Amino acid sequence: MENNTNANMSIECTVNQCKHHCTDKNFCSLDRIKVVTHEENPTVTQCTDCHSFEVKSSCCAQ
Repeated sequence: MENNTNANMSIECTVNQCKHHCTDKNFCSLDRIKVVTHEENPTVTQCTDCHSFEVKSSCCAQ
């Protein structure tokens, strides 16, 4: 199980299923993230995604 405790206070995150999510805070543990869009002309939040996301090994077993 990942134990990310080094919160990057510049990157808020509430995705508990991500391996980079800090276990005790709603922040990312990465130094930087990659945000992408899947729309030609993004106009709302739902048009963007965090491409730094990786599922936790202890989460969401299939």
